[in-house]
Amino acid sequence: MSDQNQRDQNQRDEDQGDENHRHHVPHHEIHVLDSLAEIAPEDWNRLAGDQPFLRHAFLHGLELTACVGPGTGWIPRHVAIRANDQWVAAAPLYEKHHSFGEFVFDWAWARAYQQHGLAYYPKLLCAIPFTPVAGPRLLVASSQWLPALVAALQQVQQTLESSSVHVLFPPEDQRSALASGGAMLRQGVQFHWHNAGYADFEAFLATLSRDKRKKIRQERRRVSDAGVVMRRICGPDITPEQWQFFSRCYRTTYRQHGSTPYLNAAFFRHLGTHLAEHVLLVIAERNGEPIAAALDLYDRDHLWGRHWGAIEHVPALHFEACYYQGLEFCIERGIATFEGGAQGEHKLARGFMPVTTWSTHQIADPRFAEAIGDFLEREGEGIAHYVNELEEHAPFRKPAPERAETDERENE
Repeated sequence: MSDQNQRDQNQRDEDQGDENHRHHVPHHEIHVLDSLAEIAPEDWNRLAGDQPFLRHAFLHGLELTACVGPGTGWIPRHVAIRANDQWVAAAPLYEKHHSFGEFVFDWAWARAYQQHGLAYYPKLLCAIPFTPVAGPRLLVASSQWLPALVAALQQVQQTLESSSVHVLFPPEDQRSALASGGAMLRQGVQFHWHNAGYADFEAFLATLSRDKRKKIRQERRRVSDAGVVMRRICGPDITPEQWQFFSRCYRTTYRQHGSTPYLNAAFFRHLGTHLAEHVLLVIAERNGEPIAAALDLYDRDHLWGRHWGAIEHVPALHFEACYYQGLEFCIERGIATFEGGAQGEHKLARGFMPVTTWSTHQIADPRFAEAIGDFLEREGEGIAHYVNELEEHAPFRKPAPERAETDERENE
């Protein structure tokens, strides 16, 4: 290490010591892990909580099956803090060499860097790969470790000389901690369905306007009239052949869109083995043969729609497999929220309402930080206006009925 680099490191250590003192954080060590194999599953899960996407089995499974790692543009640089011989904080962190698979789009920022002869990549991304779901990103044993973990992210950014640190879909308290450390906030929009304690799918339909209700019934009828039978299979009951079929459907969808699949059959089999209690597979069959499949993950409170594919086209089958089967599953199990994935205004007509999502962005170069900050302010105003417009077109009846209109349903 050069004398200048040593002086810079000493200054960072002093700054970190001052920060720790202000927040009364005990002495600790910062580790950068090249793989989650370097931390025991029980230690990681103790910090991560119950969301399946944050579990050691999910994130390490991506590494084991080569969905992330060398050659993918997703290089693990997980940050973990150790104090008193225990892991007290951690964050899933990746050194990124592109912006694929993130669902928060910064391609224009990368082009601006390139136009000025600067390198935007590598950047650092704190996120769940290929998964646009909200949840904790700064995993801490207690809130006192939040400032230390924010500082650790900044320290890793400086050490690796990356252009920026991006944290996708964190909760409010973590956004505040990151913003206090100098990160900028960015808004986005997703569509989520909320369970109002519906007795059954018809009770949900009764809350929709007549035209929306009629459209959904017509779509479901088109699928059944085509001779398609839907099956919902929970993880422990999914066979190897069914996983293989889903993987085929998944690859087919990506090929149809001219894209390279992010995940592979080995990862799906890994899910079925290590996170079976969180997996729902929807399979569409015709004449006893599977023709389409959709993959969801769930816990007690959430269902997350993730992937879908078909080897045969049936009108409206996408809506049935990806939305209506999931809605029925949530109603049957009392699951409160169904997150339908990124984007998709078509979800509004099916009872999914707009929800503002958030990400944070810390840009090392002050000139670009200022320009991006101006952009985010304008973009945020546009997002707020967009959400207001969507809410004005909510699909629900005004006022919502207290009972299902069986006589009207029969006439539809």
